Amino acid sequence: MGRLDNKVSLVTGAGAGIGRAIAHAAAAEGAIVVVTDVDGAAAAAVAAELGSPASSYAVDVADKASVDTAVAAIHTAYGRIDVLVNNAGWDRAVPFVESEPELWERVIAINFVGVLNTCRAVLPLMAAAGGGRVVNLGSDAGRVGSSGEAVYSGAKGAVIAFSKTIAREQARSGVTVNVVCPGPTDTALFASMGGDNPKLREGLTRAIPLRRLADPADIASAVVFFASDEASYLTGQTLSVS
Repeated sequence: MGRLDNKVSLVTGAGAGIGRAIAHAAAAEGAIVVVTDVDGAAAAAVAAELGSPASSYAVDVADKASVDTAVAAIHTAYGRIDVLVNNAGWDRAVPFVESEPELWERVIAINFVGVLNTCRAVLPLMAAAGGGRVVNLGSDAGRVGSSGEAVYSGAKGAVIAFSKTIAREQARSGVTVNVVCPGPTDTALFASMGGDNPKLREGLTRAIPLRRLADPADIASAVVFFASDEASYLTGQTLSVS
């Protein structure tokens, strides 16, 4: 028996990195994983790795119509959505005073508005079904800040505050909402933001008590816990995995 046996689990941004690790961890616990990503081919590749009964959809979380269309199709296909994992995220490192509104808008759209779009589509379905689990990916940047990531930090802080509020609003519907905040994690996104610089990597690793970056699987384990019945009395919580 897996902890997520037959739970229809929608994971956004699951074509790579932390999202892919979450998809694999959920599938290993028996979930029916629905892999979504703005890169439809990447999503399909991860679904193929998982095998039946996993499926995939190309979804741009920043586009409400894209989200609504996919959620309706998923609900029609499975009859329910038991778990929603909002993992999709993106950033580009730049000092705030050198950044431009176009970057702000993209960062906020993907990291915060994307969570609003998916929650708006999925929460009514969960409430009607009598319950569900929402796990939103924040970031330690949203708790303590991160140089070069001012707008991203603000968007992730917004995810944390939003999650605490919908946790209150949805509690009577049997829906729990929790946040997992990764610290520095060894992903392609991290590498693209300077994590492939040996000096930066070494400096960060030295500052981490366990002397290593997080592995995506470390984050996935926390997400699976919040999605499982073991966490049925936890809602509105923020867990740092760092």
